[in-house]
Amino acid sequence: MRSINDLAAEIDTTLRDRFGDKKRALIALAGPPGAGKSTLADALVQHLNASLPDTPAVVVPMDGFHYDNLILDARGLRARKGAPETFDASGFLALLHRLRDATDDVAIPVFDRVSDLSRASARMIEPRHRLLVVEGNYLLLDRPIWRDLRPLFDFAIMLRPSLDVIEERLIQRWLDHGYDRDEAVAKAHGNDLANAQVILAESGPADMMLQD
Repeated sequence: MRSINDLAAEIDTTLRDRFGDKKRALIALAGPPGAGKSTLADALVQHLNASLPDTPAVVVPMDGFHYDNLILDARGLRARKGAPETFDASGFLALLHRLRDATDDVAIPVFDRVSDLSRASARMIEPRHRLLVVEGNYLLLDRPIWRDLRPLFDFAIMLRPSLDVIEERLIQRWLDHGYDRDEAVAKAHGNDLANAQVILAESGPADMMLQD
């Protein structure tokens, strides 16, 4: 199995000469929960910034567009948090349009896992950032609104671990958050794995597919 750094280096090599003098490129990094998207996105940005110092890269996370828990409670969706319908897909689509065309600073929201809420204007995307690594579960989802994201990406990467690998990682994630084994298994099976199955079954094609 390749390490995260090896994967980042492989993607870096693929992208290095692809965009030339392009003003800005959006790179999708999609996959189910537990696939390692956030870790790979951070490693990829480090590699890109080291190999392409004149083309600064930055991560743009989709998770900042989680609906607030009060909204989820009002809609009866709290138990489904993380499913496609619990995100502001239209708002995220509008942000990507703005980022493609931006000539000034754009403040974006970032999800705080400790507080379980999104922090508005928590990261600044500046005009100097030419490679935006957009990271999220549903970037390639073939459903209304979500499918409108795909034309905005210059390059799309899909992480597709097996469901067994995803299950193991998701249980470990909840264990790391302080839950006991039974609670961690219930958490993973109650929502996360269902979302993972949707992503694996309903995501469109990518330019690069990475499988464990």
